[in-house]
Amino acid sequence: MVEPLAGFWLQRPNASALEIGTLTGFRLVVIDMEHGAITAEACDALVGLGLALQLTVLVRVASPERILIQQALDYGAHGVMLPMIRHAQHASEVSACSKYAPLGNRGVGSGRAFRFGAYQQVEQDHHAKANVETRCHVMIETARALEEVEAIAALPTVDGVFVGPSDLSLARGRGAFRFTSADEDDHRRVAHACRRHGKLLGLPAGSPAALALARAEGAAYVTLTDDLAAHREGFLKARALLES
Repeated sequence: MVEPLAGFWLQRPNASALEIGTLTGFRLVVIDMEHGAITAEACDALVGLGLALQLTVLVRVASPERILIQQALDYGAHGVMLPMIRHAQHASEVSACSKYAPLGNRGVGSGRAFRFGAYQQVEQDHHAKANVETRCHVMIETARALEEVEAIAALPTVDGVFVGPSDLSLARGRGAFRFTSADEDDHRRVAHACRRHGKLLGLPAGSPAALALARAEGAAYVTLTDDLAAHREGFLKARALLES
């Protein structure tokens, strides 16, 4: 069994959190532009630092839109994570923005992803290589996206699938996410689609049970915490000293 990459979410433009995460054994970061408080300029700098630290860097864009997807990839991120995918057709339309023609319709830029222009002189196959190496992960967090997960995983412009547990639980009428047996079934359904179509599986793993399922289902990466939750846990641990 291959151990999944240990990942964490970055909610704030905290360079130290990237360094501490690396020092403590994390190998993947998801820079959160959807729910975090990170500007485009800050994201650009954080991607550069993450790459220098040899982290796998994904950016969850604020919305699955062309300009936001292209910007995140131009910053040099290894991949994008697309939230709130409604259904397979929606996934097809927006994931195409992460791939160059003829596979998709990503626009050509000139940032870090292009070695700041140097690629034009030395890499004739740059765009074809980028289509293979740059990853597009779509989130399954709506009821219809779950229904159509097989079709989503089959898309040539989709490289991986990640489960958004809280929104999916709400959409499925279960209320706040508690990792019930029904939630486990949903995760396994997504995992099966990824295996069937040879796509990367990402799963949230905030509990021992969730991590065990992710390992059993062959997840390529898991997200274990975020920078703010890690701060909170650290403060709680320190505060508990007064009561020990």
